[in-house]
Amino acid sequence: MIPATRGNKKRFKQVKLLTKYCLIAIMCIIISILALLSYARMQGPPPIELAFPNQFLANDGSMIDREEAGQNRKTVPLNEVSPYLIDATIAVEDRKFYSHYGFDLKRIGGALLANLQSGSKGQGASTITQQYARNLYLSHEKTYVRKWNELVYSLRLEMNYSKDDILAGYLNTIYYGHGNYGIEAASSHFFGKNAKNLSLAEAAMLAGVPKGPSYYSPLNDLERATSRQHTILNSMVEAGFITTEEASLAKEEKLQFTDQKDLEAQELAPYFQDHVKALMKDYTQLTEQQLKVGGLSVQTTLDPTLQQQAEDLIEHYMPEGDLQVALVAIDPRTSEVKALVGGKEYEDSSYNRATQSKRHPGSTMKPFLYYAALENGFTPMTTFLSEPTSFTFDEGRDSYEPSNYNDIYANDFITMLEAISYSDNIYAVKTHLSIGEEELVKVAETVGLGKLKQLPSLALGAQPVSIIDMANAYTPLANGGKIHAPVFIRHITDGEGKKIYEPPNSQQQVLRADTAFILTDMMKGVFEPELNSYTSVTGGSVAKKLTHPTAGKSGSTPRDSWMIGYTPQLVTVVWTGYDEKKDINQFTEGQIAKRIWADFMQSAMEDELTLPFSRPPGVVMKTVDPHTGLLTNESCPGGRPTAFLMGTEPLESCSKLEELEPIEEEPDQDKGIFRRFFRWIGGNEVETDQWERREQE
Repeated sequence: MIPATRGNKKRFKQVKLLTKYCLIAIMCIIISILALLSYARMQGPPPIELAFPNQFLANDGSMIDREEAGQNRKTVPLNEVSPYLIDATIAVEDRKFYSHYGFDLKRIGGALLANLQSGSKGQGASTITQQYARNLYLSHEKTYVRKWNELVYSLRLEMNYSKDDILAGYLNTIYYGHGNYGIEAASSHFFGKNAKNLSLAEAAMLAGVPKGPSYYSPLNDLERATSRQHTILNSMVEAGFITTEEASLAKEEKLQFTDQKDLEAQELAPYFQDHVKALMKDYTQLTEQQLKVGGLSVQTTLDPTLQQQAEDLIEHYMPEGDLQVALVAIDPRTSEVKALVGGKEYEDSSYNRATQSKRHPGSTMKPFLYYAALENGFTPMTTFLSEPTSFTFDEGRDSYEPSNYNDIYANDFITMLEAISYSDNIYAVKTHLSIGEEELVKVAETVGLGKLKQLPSLALGAQPVSIIDMANAYTPLANGGKIHAPVFIRHITDGEGKKIYEPPNSQQQVLRADTAFILTDMMKGVFEPELNSYTSVTGGSVAKKLTHPTAGKSGSTPRDSWMIGYTPQLVTVVWTGYDEKKDINQFTEGQIAKRIWADFMQSAMEDELTLPFSRPPGVVMKTVDPHTGLLTNESCPGGRPTAFLMGTEPLESCSKLEELEPIEEEPDQDKGIFRRFFRWIGGNEVETDQWERREQE
């Protein structure tokens, strides 16, 4: 009997000790809970105000986009959300939402046990309140520290806000996929309606998306999304929100989703918007806090009419397939970007070719070469021989053999005016090498194209440049030599109407106004079929569409097609090509850029005044024969009015040439050589004959 008594006493002591420890543990838990609640209470209510929407406005004040804290979100009160959606969300996410205090101990315990057994942190037990706290204040990383903070924030929310406030906040912040935050944005995206008008079937479908926005999106996998919808409908029956009959009818309802192509078509200037949003952070140096708080009004430079015209023309002209396109239109008077398209289909590729890619500009580089030539003593009537030519460089160690398009050459001397109009490559390379390769490099850097390499092929655009940089580089040619970085944002104001960003409004003079005007005058010849000679002007096919004084230059490489042109009011560049290393079909695809450009300029200039390019002091106009460089008159009509720097204009005319022609002499071989020499350096036939006569005298 004694051993039994001792055993009972031992067991009694053990039970007593265990009870003591349990009481201590319970007291510690109670104290911890009280301490946690006290801490949460002392912290006060956390801010739950959602960010005010950032508004993006066109240049006429119309709305381009409305974005909340960098997200596509539209906030609505709880009474503007379908009761079906509220019930479906509670049924699938947190049935005890209206009875717990921010966390569910049973769910937490089950998830903790599962995680311990699996050795991971994959199982979650978050209530709606916890999810809302995470959306507002925390990251989505799976750590116990984050879970602890989530618990504290949940308690603070529950202590200071009503259940309806928390539920409304949750429904307005949860991610539904495809860039949509909040039920209103999701309802519009998926079904094209307001959240308050969702049917039971639609509500159950949307309630299933947040668990895996990509995985359960009906736009990505309708079968999988429908299976989850049925699960949610069954949960709503179990929770007592709907009857079995209502669930069955909802399961049979055929849902009509919004046509995503139509939805995308309604969005104006997505590439432009992307660039503006990037500039808000990078170029304008706004802080993360400024962007996150929102309430910003961003006044952009976009012209919605021009932008829509650009998008419509691209849709009309661009063929099916992988051929891509970019368009940039800039007002040279202000450097404001009026329209921008960075690709054929934004929904297929958001890569912005207008601002992010670099392509070989081809002959669109030539105007900067000829500007440098004009600055180095050339005139529009300077001549070079157009014939197949092999050039040597690097002290004779290397050679370069460019060719003209379709191997068409004058096999005679041509003027600079003709060379620009026909895009003669031989003339360009001869000019480049004669003035020094560094001269084109200097001009290119001056107009914002960066530091390029000194190579003979640079004259033909053999080094890549940004498309928007190329468009902006042409603005000094249109406005008298002034340039400014492309302007996308006129100003940004905060929620109180205070301006927090405004770009500098001064353009810098980088080119001579008189030289730029003479170059522009020659570039108008690109659209003058009357200049046609041994070949045609490169813009002749679209010349009839131009209603205003227009200058321009086309360009092509095996993989790129360009058209850049301008009036005093607008500079527009259009590029087409493939993202991958693939050549353009010159017969079927080579003219697309030119057609888009011409139609765009025609429509863009329709309501604009017909303004001439402003002629600066020091420039004279002379009517000359563009092929010989001689002045025309009554006895030799049909010339072209051409701009010259004062003092460089031609003095001899066709009639004087006729007076000299009766002198008949047998030219010896030396005189033929001298004639070619004088034409090579930029003289004309009259000057050569005069030299010969002086030699005879």
